[in-house]
Amino acid sequence: MNSLCVFCGSRPGDDPGYAEAARHLGRTLAERHTTLVYGGGHVGLMGVVADAALEAGGAVVGVMPRALVEREIAHTGLTQLHVVGSMHERKALMANLSEGFVALPGGTGTLEELFEVFTWAQLGEHRKPCGLLNVARYYDPLLNVLDQMVARGFLSEKHRGMIVVEQGPERLLESFSRYEPPLVPKWISETET
Repeated sequence: MNSLCVFCGSRPGDDPGYAEAARHLGRTLAERHTTLVYGGGHVGLMGVVADAALEAGGAVVGVMPRALVEREIAHTGLTQLHVVGSMHERKALMANLSEGFVALPGGTGTLEELFEVFTWAQLGEHRKPCGLLNVARYYDPLLNVLDQMVARGFLSEKHRGMIVVEQGPERLLESFSRYEPPLVPKWISETET
């Protein structure tokens, strides 16, 4: 994998393990010569993962709307920073620059970014892996919601399986290297195929 998009919090969270996982992921990407693509900030877990990748000699590409750059939260030491006009442009460019997507712990923005690319994958808009780095079981409640969606008939088992879940970056990247998306049409139920 040449590039990986990381979605994560603009805050550090309440557990020092989140920042350590972000550092570990950043270093691992640099060691594997995988470019980190992310939101371009120097704050929270975003800053931690970027700094770790840069310190380990990796390439880091940020994408940030001009309004956020003007608030002085852009990381100034990146390999490349793309300044775009809107959040929509940001997400589209991050997706185009990346061969896969992973979410570290984060808030609503992190979930919104992840669910957009996950939905695109279900619709066949891309065949890139989407995953969760489930640090300290942070995403367990979300995984329960996905399982509820399956149980209640709103999400197929095959589409639920498209979210790769691991607790460490090495295992996540190994799972990504073996990832094969299901060939299941989104709008046709399994009983109709």
